[in-house]
Amino acid sequence: MTIVSFGAGNPLVDGRQSEKAMLVRRGVQRLLHEMRHAVLPELPLANGRRADLISLSMKGEIWIIEIKSSIEDFRVDRKWPEYRLFCDRLFFATHNEVPLDIFPPDCGLIVSDGYSAHTLREAPEHKLVPARRKAITLDFSRTAARRLMLAEWQTGQTFGE
Repeated sequence: MTIVSFGAGNPLVDGRQSEKAMLVRRGVQRLLHEMRHAVLPELPLANGRRADLISLSMKGEIWIIEIKSSIEDFRVDRKWPEYRLFCDRLFFATHNEVPLDIFPPDCGLIVSDGYSAHTLREAPEHKLVPARRKAITLDFSRTAARRLMLAEWQTGQTFGE
């Protein structure tokens, strides 16, 4: 049974994401799932920013993946350096129509076709301090549990049905 709808009313698709960005997101989510990461889209951070994708690895490492669907999307967004304070590794993800040389070399780089994705450049590690790691991990967990509960409620079904 599907418990999440990607239609109208889904808080994870708020209309700001382009079709290309959603395709990149899907491919990256599949890659991270294959890597055994838990992944959440659109997680608000303590600084008021919102991570396009954030993942938690089996070892507890936190990654943020910033999705860029065009050259213009990258050029107008100057908030991405602030994400480094909230992850162990920072990646950009895009598709094959965006020139890869626009992305900074000190970030990881993932290319997605919507069905899968490939890591072209690993992100350098910059470990979070323990207190921040705990805060982000708790926020990740609570947000995931809340979203799952709300998605279940949206089905209108109960366990007895």
